[in-house]
Amino acid sequence: MIPESFDEIISQLKRPLEFASKNSFANLSHLRDLESTFNSLIDRAVSFLSHQSSAVSHQNNLIKIKDLFSGFDSLSLPEKKERLKTAQNLLESLGVKEFKSLGINSITPQLNNSSTSIQFVKGVGEKRAKLLSKLNIQTIEDALYFMPMRYEDRSRMKKISEILNPPPPPFNKGGQRGIIETIAGTILSRGVIKTKWGKRLFEVVIKDETGLMRGKWFKFNEKYMNKKFSTGQKIIMSGEVEFNSYHGGMEIIHPDIETLEDSESQTGSSELLHVGRIVPIYHLTEGIYQKTLRTIMKEAVDNYADSIVDFLPENIKKNQRLIPLKEAIKNIHFPEKGTPLENLNTYLTDYHRRLIFDEFFLLELGLAIRKRGWQEEKKGVSFKVDGNLTDKLRSILPFKLTQAQERVINEIKSDLSKPEPMNRLLQGDVGSGKTIVALYTMLIVVENGYQTAIMTPTEILSEQHFLNIHKLVEQLGLKTALLTSSVKGKEREEILTRLSNGDINIIVGTHALIQEGVRFKNLGFAIIDEQHRFGVIQRGTIKNKGYSPDILVMTATPIPRTLSMTVYGDLELSVIDEMPPGRKPINTLLFFENRIKEAYILIDKEIKAGRQAYIVYPLIEESEKLDLKAATEMMEHFKRDIFPHLKIGLLHGRMKSDEKEDIMRRFKEREIDILVSTTVIEVGVDVPNASVMVVEHAERFGLSQLHQLRGRVGRREYQSYCILIAYYPISEEAKMRLKVMRESTDGFYIAEKDLEIRGPGEFFGTRQSGLPELKIANIIRDYKLLESARSEAFKLIDIDPSLSVSEHQLLKDSLKKRWQKKLELGEIG
Repeated sequence: MIPESFDEIISQLKRPLEFASKNSFANLSHLRDLESTFNSLIDRAVSFLSHQSSAVSHQNNLIKIKDLFSGFDSLSLPEKKERLKTAQNLLESLGVKEFKSLGINSITPQLNNSSTSIQFVKGVGEKRAKLLSKLNIQTIEDALYFMPMRYEDRSRMKKISEILNPPPPPFNKGGQRGIIETIAGTILSRGVIKTKWGKRLFEVVIKDETGLMRGKWFKFNEKYMNKKFSTGQKIIMSGEVEFNSYHGGMEIIHPDIETLEDSESQTGSSELLHVGRIVPIYHLTEGIYQKTLRTIMKEAVDNYADSIVDFLPENIKKNQRLIPLKEAIKNIHFPEKGTPLENLNTYLTDYHRRLIFDEFFLLELGLAIRKRGWQEEKKGVSFKVDGNLTDKLRSILPFKLTQAQERVINEIKSDLSKPEPMNRLLQGDVGSGKTIVALYTMLIVVENGYQTAIMTPTEILSEQHFLNIHKLVEQLGLKTALLTSSVKGKEREEILTRLSNGDINIIVGTHALIQEGVRFKNLGFAIIDEQHRFGVIQRGTIKNKGYSPDILVMTATPIPRTLSMTVYGDLELSVIDEMPPGRKPINTLLFFENRIKEAYILIDKEIKAGRQAYIVYPLIEESEKLDLKAATEMMEHFKRDIFPHLKIGLLHGRMKSDEKEDIMRRFKEREIDILVSTTVIEVGVDVPNASVMVVEHAERFGLSQLHQLRGRVGRREYQSYCILIAYYPISEEAKMRLKVMRESTDGFYIAEKDLEIRGPGEFFGTRQSGLPELKIANIIRDYKLLESARSEAFKLIDIDPSLSVSEHQLLKDSLKKRWQKKLELGEIG
């Protein structure tokens, strides 16, 4: 159990020292991370002494020991030996009897397992610690939070006859296949046997008062197995029961077997660990087996779960009816008898609920702090939001803004009029008019004498933004420029000079805009076109370069509501939820390869009516591995065999910028009837006359990509078509994606479905998002808890913005540890 006295902690300190000093320091070269291990143990020891004013000298000795291990791993072997000897002498001076006389032996410290190496848990050691690190288990706390992936109920023991009845069907591996059963019995025989094919296997036959059952191993160590099992031994056997047609009986292949002696040696009691209970099943790595990991987890839980820091404030636990953290940790790993198996495997127990809430709460707390930090930045500029440039823009636009666009513009104007920097997320469906809203906002800032920038994650998107706004901005007498990594030499130097002297009003570019050597005269506003949380990362870089502009983050497609509470939870939200009037819904058709000619007939018909078409392929070059048709090869096929009377162009990602621009210009000006392309056209391309989008190998594309591609047509009042051409074999997930595309043209609905199909991990990996990773919580399954955690987190930061109240100190420590350096944009404390 957890150490409850000072002498037990001192014993734990002595243990690695004795191990390191053994046999003239023979083990010293194998030990790693002693510094963090000693830091944790000494902090615990000092927490005892902090209650005793008469123990100051002992505290000082402990701190000296801590200092001895500072940077220990980087020391030479002689230096390490010298420091170990000094540490041992100092430890000897901490006589346990003295402390008993001080009356501090019974004080229990708050143990922090976060930095104690898993190596020092019984049964681990250096070799297994290296294997466990592959599972991201490096400390004891990591182990406690390493959740089972599922559970098996091995608590219901049956008589052997109950498993055999009703009789199995007259074929191998019949009706009982797949059911985990647990039985108790006495070993009747054990040993190596040979199959009729001459293969050796190890067999244990057990009996109870009702019948016989065989356990078989195809991989085994004969010496070990003969030593482990003996005739007459009482055991419990658990596993998947199969029917063996050869001998006509039931058997379990590679069963889990536990003897009373096993359980006593593993747990110090007669408690069963691997059978006779609900058993946790963990993710594994090579070299670590389920029984081994379960034994390690039992050791960690029994000895350290009681000491886990419960950081959640009492009022929140009470409001949300949450159980204590240590109870949740214990039962997540080894559930109490009677816990419904279905609830465990669907994460619906009170134990799961507590840990899921904690993950969401720390995530939302960090977002709340970051949001408040941005709100409290004193930029000192309140823009005048009404001027001539925006009026001129309205006058030259060939259409009237929608009510949704007007509403969002007013929300942004409200932010710009305040001295605090704006941090807003603008989202809207494909074709809803986000770019015009962004341009309108930039003109407000430019008229106030400041520069503006649009930053995108890709060059093609930068080029499209530049083409879309350049002509409009030119009519207003303003100067724009495009800066990407492709812009080099004199052209780049000229742009940098004009940018630094204020000659450029609006610049469009990639991350090249925030590289070394790029200087703005007075950057007042930055639009970050979002992709994989590109915005937050670049927001931090802009700030680190000494700028505090207003920030507008734009998404290429709508985002699910759950993501707006997590990945984008630190931003204000504006939604353009209305499409421009007069557009007909796009007709989405799904054809398989045998109907491809119908697609060509429709293309021909539309082009005869004066329209244009896209044909999109996933790749530009022939790939034997993926067996995809190359766009280059297909273009020649179209020219020669299908559409010899039409003008066909090719656009792909490896073209130079000026080549792409020339192709797009010719397509816009109707010099090209059909544009054969790779997915580079999915974002930003705007050719209103195009009415047909054909997507080849649609089963290979994600939902977001398909929706983006479809959004390239349907931009005028006439009927448009999106033809999805799929090829067998086709996965179940691909079928679901294509079904969603046929069901709806609503980007918000499609985003939610995409999240459901792919799951949050694949949809939006948090490692790319700059947010802490979720280990147990799932934003789809647990969205109600997410809402509750967000509400509690934001309420708490309103009351205690810097978490300075004494009862919030444990929470503050846990938050810093969870977010690590990711809170730089809104640091606390």
